[in-house]
Amino acid sequence: MANDYEKYFIKPSIRDARKRKSQETPVIDFEKHFNIKGFGTGKTYKIETYGCQANEADTEKIKGILEALNFTESETLEHSDIILLNTCAVRENAENRVFGELGRLKQYKKNNPELILGVCGCMPQEEKVVERILKSFHYVDLIFGTHNIYKLPEYIETVVLSKEKVIEVFSEEGSIVENLPRIRANTRKAWVNIMFGCDEFCTYCIVPYTRGKERSRNKDDIIKEVKELIEQGYKEVTLLGQNVDSYGRDFKNTDYKFADLLKDLNKLPIQRIRFTTSHPKDFDLETVKVLSQGGNLMPYIHLPVQSGSNEVLKRMNRKYTKESYIELVDNIYKYIPNVSLTTDIIVGFPGETDEQFEETLDLVKYCKFEGAFTFIYSKRSGTPAEHYEDIISFDAKKQRLYKLNDIVNNGYLTGSKRFKGDIVKVLVDGVSKNNKDVLAGYTENNKLVNFKGDKTLIGEIVEVKITDAKTWFLKGEQVE
Repeated sequence: MANDYEKYFIKPSIRDARKRKSQETPVIDFEKHFNIKGFGTGKTYKIETYGCQANEADTEKIKGILEALNFTESETLEHSDIILLNTCAVRENAENRVFGELGRLKQYKKNNPELILGVCGCMPQEEKVVERILKSFHYVDLIFGTHNIYKLPEYIETVVLSKEKVIEVFSEEGSIVENLPRIRANTRKAWVNIMFGCDEFCTYCIVPYTRGKERSRNKDDIIKEVKELIEQGYKEVTLLGQNVDSYGRDFKNTDYKFADLLKDLNKLPIQRIRFTTSHPKDFDLETVKVLSQGGNLMPYIHLPVQSGSNEVLKRMNRKYTKESYIELVDNIYKYIPNVSLTTDIIVGFPGETDEQFEETLDLVKYCKFEGAFTFIYSKRSGTPAEHYEDIISFDAKKQRLYKLNDIVNNGYLTGSKRFKGDIVKVLVDGVSKNNKDVLAGYTENNKLVNFKGDKTLIGEIVEVKITDAKTWFLKGEQVE
């Protein structure tokens, strides 16, 4: 038993996570690792997911693996045989929520000693997180990171048969795993990973350490997955990557980039293609021109800017300037005039002056964003910015956020109003959260629309005439 414990006791190392090697990324076929089918017969699982679309996509894979083992999803945590928390490390409050949930789940473990309680995702890639779990949450049975989801079957087998804790967190750059089973959360809209990892090393961000180096999937595997989704009736795919614009730059023997992938996918009979997230440094004019061809390439771009000050951008290590960002935005509007552009912005980054913050406000007004995710800077352990001097009071940061959000919200409303009176195409997601008699879905420009219609329209693309425009959504009437 001691040998098994040592085998599965690999802690994360931020020093190793910083390394980037030049060799080809290995590709692993999951089916060759899948050898305990039926192990979960008669048992149930529950997964709680925190964080971004990448985490949601990972949860779909984890569910696929568990159900391939014959586990079934439980309706409640209380009656689960396995509980996994798939975690996010981008901001401190996300981590605090996970630790709070672990404390709450202690009672479930006490009531059912056979319960397997696990933590996976980005948080275990941090040294301090694993140390805290081992010290304060000793009843956690399983800890693994973002690079080794495919090994979940053997981890479960080890926990059950050896009755030992399993901790295996790979800090190297990771592999690409194909043929993973998935239980997708939506029957008409799907996530499709085109690459993994990040090499940008923004000074405030932990992702390059938690997700490893940039590594792109083979284009044939991506196209094959999209074709399979088409056959299954999917109408929309969102291409996922920490920086989709750098897709293919790690290929050694072929010159095939993100624009080339979009060209190939544009030829397929899928109604909608989206992507997230972009990095302004790598978003080239060729990609803009490909997107301008329209068709199934949606006129919606999320383009994080983070700050409008060159000095702040340099301290963030964003590798572009305010001027180059504005030039990119100008080209996007030139070639895709009907586009909706959104962004991410951090306020209160260490050293940000009032003047530098005003530069951000000026950029937001100029770019005419139709939405933004705005945040107060959150210090992350292990990042360079952790050691930057920060003399801005929290109250000052909050006031800056309020001021920014006033301008952003005006952009939301302006972006909504331009569609009033238009007939738009809406992919119906389901009923409205606030009114079960109203349907809700998203336009090609990623605008939320509420309208009355029959529930048989869920999952379909329908034409809706916009009758009213609110800040956060549009109202409309179905065009018969």
